[in-house]
Amino acid sequence: MSGSNTARGRPEVAVLGIGTMGDAMARNIAAAGLGLRVWNRRRAAAEPLTEVGAVVCDTAAEACRGAKVVLTILANERVVSEVMDQARDGLDRDAVWLQCCTVSPEGSLRLGEQADGLGVGFVEAPVLGTREPAVAGTLTILAAASHMCAGERVQPVLDAVGTRTVWLDHIGQPSSLKLAYNAWVLTTVEGIAESLTLADALGVDPHQLINVISGSALDSKYVQSKGPKMISDDLDTPSFPLEAAAKDAALITESAHGAGLRLGIAEVVRDRLQSAATHGQGRADVAATYRLSRRAA
Repeated sequence: MSGSNTARGRPEVAVLGIGTMGDAMARNIAAAGLGLRVWNRRRAAAEPLTEVGAVVCDTAAEACRGAKVVLTILANERVVSEVMDQARDGLDRDAVWLQCCTVSPEGSLRLGEQADGLGVGFVEAPVLGTREPAVAGTLTILAAASHMCAGERVQPVLDAVGTRTVWLDHIGQPSSLKLAYNAWVLTTVEGIAESLTLADALGVDPHQLINVISGSALDSKYVQSKGPKMISDDLDTPSFPLEAAAKDAALITESAHGAGLRLGIAEVVRDRLQSAATHGQGRADVAATYRLSRRAA
């Protein structure tokens, strides 16, 4: 690629949404030497980014002025759509919208249509990974572009926040793959929670379960990280907030229904996560589903 810092080579980037993921991604964008403008509904959450050179803006439109890439990492499709509509007056005619929020495949198509109406390019780019890989800049990105040059123009941003980008052919496919991936993640978390609860209820130290899984064919980093945190109840600093997991679980089952499927395990996991959120665990880590399992036990 070639061009100035405001063209293809090193684009000015606007990040809309400074939560756990947005903050980490914004810091890595700044560390890569890209210009950074940020906006968040609660300005105080964005203010710490001034220490890495970010310009903190009062409106989404202000954040987008001069930016060649607009990255959205917000709560859900409705919020993303509303914020981008509010940003309309600040969008550069050459900008590309890099949409990283997890939405349904149909939702991504709707956002792509909105991008057409706004006159900007569109790259669908949900990410795989939680807070730790976001901070480390080692996310995996699932991506599809409205046109090839849109994909080329966001590549410096993708390189800043992740170590692997999987390009797919059509808008909607990255969201489909993300939901299939998250179905496995959430099933794994609920499986660990219930297995630990069962071991404890049967009079076995739950640590022994983690020990016998370690090194087996079913072992994983996820088991070894989430399991001990469940046992020690170290669940109030979220890597993946339970309320976000509950949202994704609902998207998974809704998309499955749209495809004519009923996924038995996914529906149970959705119900468990929604119940945990109702019982005050929404802002805890997704592994706080273990608290619900223990309460039921």
